[in-house]
Amino acid sequence: MKTIILTPGAAKDLDALAWDARQQVEAGLSRYAMTGQGDVKALQGRDGYRLRIGAFRVIFDEDATTILAIYIGRRTTTTYRRS
Repeated sequence: MKTIILTPGAAKDLDALAWDARQQVEAGLSRYAMTGQGDVKALQGRDGYRLRIGAFRVIFDEDATTILAIYIGRRTTTTYRRS
């Protein structure tokens, strides 16, 4: 199992979600950390990956032991422009 680390911005994004959405995102991240399963694609034009969890996206980087969540939010036209 990989360790999940949230940046301060990602932690704030997660806290801003409704309770049910937060549970859904946490479950999706945990599932990916434990099994490597999930709708993950490499980002184009920059480093990192995105994990699709329903209508939400988690932008993250990973190495052999950790997943660093950078942004968590609903899919919009500006989701991938955020640093």
